[in-house]
This record gives sequence, structure tokens and C-alpha cells, in this order.
Amino acid sequence: MISCNIPTPMRALAIGAHPDDVEFGAGATLAKWAANGCEVSLLICTDGSKGSWDPAADTAELVEIRKVEQRAAAEALGVSGEVVFLDYVDGELDAGIEEREIVASWIRKIKPDVVLGHDPWKRYRLHPDHRNAGQLAVEGIVVARDPFFLNDSVLPPHRPSELFLFEPEECDHLETSEGYERQKLNALESHKSQYVSTMGITKDNETKGLQDFRTRISEGLSAFGDLAGIGMAEGFKRIREI
Repeated sequence: MISCNIPTPMRALAIGAHPDDVEFGAGATLAKWAANGCEVSLLICTDGSKGSWDPAADTAELVEIRKVEQRAAAEALGVSGEVVFLDYVDGELDAGIEEREIVASWIRKIKPDVVLGHDPWKRYRLHPDHRNAGQLAVEGIVVARDPFFLNDSVLPPHRPSELFLFEPEECDHLETSEGYERQKLNALESHKSQYVSTMGITKDNETKGLQDFRTRISEGLSAFGDLAGIGMAEGFKRIREI
């Protein structure tokens, strides 16, 4: 059975592997919650330094560009909380003890009611960063909630109420996106460095490329909404026993 639309949380923390991942997975949901008073924060695990198909690209410059783009995307979504960059090297993110403790510390600091992250159990997932960032979101919650982890921390334990996994292997929750599709697209289109590699938009074909990309995003939202006949929506695996 698919549930739809939880009450707007007071605070939400979305954890993405790279700049732009959160917007793809949950951009409309975060924009909707932000518009209704939720303090949304973003935690970006890697530096995005491999986000180019140009072998001559300056990776240090790309890292700084992607941070600027991510902040612009956060503004487009109405993010009022933290935008945190953990700066692990793109493609080299581990889901180890050190990494999960850092994620857990941010969960304790931000105190989100809802954490959002990649579904680490999605079948045939190619990118290791997506899998590991999802694992860090899941395991970070465990470390953040239990009092005998992070014993040297001054931050008290915090237990979120819910975990939403985007790009879900099994979708059992929808958040309607009606009225927030444009904000999702604005946020995604802030990531201009990703036009070619991620969105299929080239300088020679920018107008049609943008149109095709927008159609692809709209079709994805419609496909989720069709699961419950509710128009456009973003889909998640919802975990409430935390």
C-alpha cells in the first residue's frame, strides 16, 4: 500500500552523494516543505570533482563551481537551513566508521524530523558513491540516535521520526509535487556544469536539450504519481521504525 503526503516536518536533512543528487531525488518535496515552513538542510558527501566528461577539465576549479551551483540550487528550493559539504573525493566515498560518525554528528546538530537519502539497496546501482551515501544516511541515523555512540561528542543523541529513501527499489510513499515542479527544475538547471554529462544538454542543442530534459523530469514525476493516481509526485521508500 502506498501512503501519500506526511504533515510538513519542522526540520528535514537531505543527504546526497554529489551536488545535484538531492534535487533529482527529492527537489520538489523539499521545495514544498520549505514553502510550508520546514527548515531544510542539505549534506553533500563528495566534492563532485569527477563530474565532467572533459579529460582536460580543471578538477579543482570544478569543485568550486559545483559548490556555487549547489548553493544556487538550494536557494531555488527555498532552503533555509545548512548547506554542508563534506568534501570527500568524488568516486572515493566510503561507508566506514569515520564517515558515518561525521554524518551522525550532523544529524545530531541539525536535529531533523525527516532524513532523506539514496536507497542503498537499489538493484543494479552502478555508482558506488550513491550506494555508500545511502548507507551513511541509514547508519548515520543509528549512530545519531543511540547514546553509546559518539561518546566524546557534546551533541546529545537525536532520533529522527522518519527516513525517506529516494530512487527507491520499492516505492511505498509519494509526496505530491504539484506547483513545485518548476522549483525542482530551476534547482536542477542551476547545475550548469552537469548539462552535458548528466542532463544531455549541449551548447549546439541547448534549447532542445533543455526541453527534452524538462520532459524527462516531468515524465518521472508523472510515473510516480500514476502509482496512486495523484498527478505528479516524487517517490520514496518510507521507514518509520527508527
